[in-house]
Amino acid sequence: MENGAARTAPAVIVAIDGPSGTGKSSTSKAVAAQLGLSYLDTGAQYRAITWWMVNNGIDITDPDAIADVAGKAEIVSGTDPSAPTITVDGTDVAGPIRTQEVTSKVSAVSAVPEVRARITELQRSLAANAEYGIVVEGRDIGTTVLPDADLKIFLTASPEARAARRSGELKGADINATREALIKRDAADSSRKTSPLAKADDAVEVDTSDLTLQQVIECVVTLVEEKRAAK
Repeated sequence: MENGAARTAPAVIVAIDGPSGTGKSSTSKAVAAQLGLSYLDTGAQYRAITWWMVNNGIDITDPDAIADVAGKAEIVSGTDPSAPTITVDGTDVAGPIRTQEVTSKVSAVSAVPEVRARITELQRSLAANAEYGIVVEGRDIGTTVLPDADLKIFLTASPEARAARRSGELKGADINATREALIKRDAADSSRKTSPLAKADDAVEVDTSDLTLQQVIECVVTLVEEKRAAK
């Protein structure tokens, strides 16, 4: 965060959306760190509330049961891109929220409108309080959470490229099974009634299939710098 330029430049709110495996998290964190901005992984917040539900024995197949307790967990997100943190009721859950059990249930929990309303409120408040600006990554940031963001980016990649990346992250994962799981999750996230995964009309689409992570980062940094210069 020692970036002097960020201190004199106008605050800029950047929304980065797209499905899993497009390089969203790595790109968002690196861009925020390079430009001295805060960073928020909204997916981690949905994972955190899902982890809380699982931990408290809530029936994930019952939307009403989920809705009833949507406001109970206290979720706190740290927005330092070099060391983003997330706690639930004071417990560090950065590790537990990445388990297969949480991953398999997060779409069902995040489809419940009461959950989305609760988490969206948290996200808007973090963005509003980011003094120098923030990079917020997710699936509905440019369309629903921050429709007035200064810059909206939608990252895409072919299912094959995304599965290869995810399999690299999930050691020993079967690439075909990973690809099927990604396609299934996309379908769930894109078809849900509340805040589906969608590209905003005014978003810049970046296809990352054939780009290295460094190239994606450079592309996004350039877009943010252009936007900041124009403010």
